[in-house]
Amino acid sequence: MKFDELGLSPETLKAVKECGYESPTPIQAKAIPLIQMTRDVVGLAQTGTGKTASFTLPMIDALAGGRAKMRMPRSLILEPTRELAAQVADNFDTYGKYQKLSKVLLVGGESMQEQVKLLEQGVDVLIATPGRLLDLFERGSILLTDIRILVIDEADRMLDMGFIPDIDKIVSFIPPTRQTLLFSATMPPEIKKLTEKYLSNPREVSVAPAASPAETVEQFLVKVHPKEKNDTLHQLLKQEEVKNAFIFLNRKRDVDMLAKWLKGKGYEAAPLHGDMAQSKRSETLAEFKEDKIKLLVCSDVAARGIDVNNVSHVFNFDVPMTADDYVHRIGRTGRAGNKGRAWMLASDRDDKFMDAIEKLIKKKFEPTSVKSTKSGKPQAKKPQDNPQSKHPNKPKDDNYPKNKPHKSNQKQHQNKDYDNAEDDVVGFGDEVPAFLK
Repeated sequence: MKFDELGLSPETLKAVKECGYESPTPIQAKAIPLIQMTRDVVGLAQTGTGKTASFTLPMIDALAGGRAKMRMPRSLILEPTRELAAQVADNFDTYGKYQKLSKVLLVGGESMQEQVKLLEQGVDVLIATPGRLLDLFERGSILLTDIRILVIDEADRMLDMGFIPDIDKIVSFIPPTRQTLLFSATMPPEIKKLTEKYLSNPREVSVAPAASPAETVEQFLVKVHPKEKNDTLHQLLKQEEVKNAFIFLNRKRDVDMLAKWLKGKGYEAAPLHGDMAQSKRSETLAEFKEDKIKLLVCSDVAARGIDVNNVSHVFNFDVPMTADDYVHRIGRTGRAGNKGRAWMLASDRDDKFMDAIEKLIKKKFEPTSVKSTKSGKPQAKKPQDNPQSKHPNKPKDDNYPKNKPHKSNQKQHQNKDYDNAEDDVVGFGDEVPAFLK
């Protein structure tokens, strides 16, 4: 199938072709015709599948020719993070450049006064994160009574980050006679309930099994004591032919510490997490895309939806607490048919998280030991089989401590509570990670 067969307007087709695209991706081919029919749609697709264009392209045509009223946007796209919202805005700039549509990016970290001025001029497409949208709504700076199209993007990530109550409130302000599009990489029971609550007789389109890792990504596991993670990462960076890489940690404050440590070792590294000013985050991401920064040390703010081409490696400095997040992290490499390599540093205290990951991806990891030679160049060797090992991931490395570290008795909380339970943490690799808000 070609884009010409999808019934898009000549203006939109011209913009698409100027980007070098001739054929739609599977999610685009399935979703665009349904959206053009004004059907409610549930789209199950991982990042890197062309999901964003699957709703921006038909929205551009649907909104063309109309006129927005002051403070009353005609469509609303909800995103969990500022980076994802900015990426959707870029899509409208790219594909809608021959259509006279106005848009506003409503996110935290930017001038609220400037955003209000733009809203007062009338806006066709409002792209927002839930918190900033509710803030301006409660101030009376925006009305949602003229929304014709609602998009809830990265719904499972919204769930992880605790945004569902905010979305409930936002949807209650929007007229029920609307078209609703919901996109998610996975369909847990909570998201299934949302589709029944928000959408009317939706059509479901799916292009890949939920949460399946890309076949182009080679995956490796290193068992290591938490205190040895820095040195192990250093060895891997010397050992691997790293063009550029994402390095994921669970805790925001650890991101800054590791980035500073890597820079001290001479690496072109920079942090990226939710506590940074939006301008700094945008600048850092742009420098990474331009290869001015080789190592992006980040929290899960960058795990989904951030589209950077030709990333050679992903390093999971911390094992993610949920298996889905592992899949999305390593999905930053091995994109568009390219090969990638993903390394994970794990200790015995991560066994339950590792078990969940192995169950999801249907693969058992065989630990790889990383040792330095006398010349200082590291070598990676698979350990010999240990028939007495009770766990398939138990390390053989003699340098690994024989006794398991003391486990914290702190109870696990929902994601939104992790950042408030940091007092007993002593550096990297803590067993009570926190996902980004």
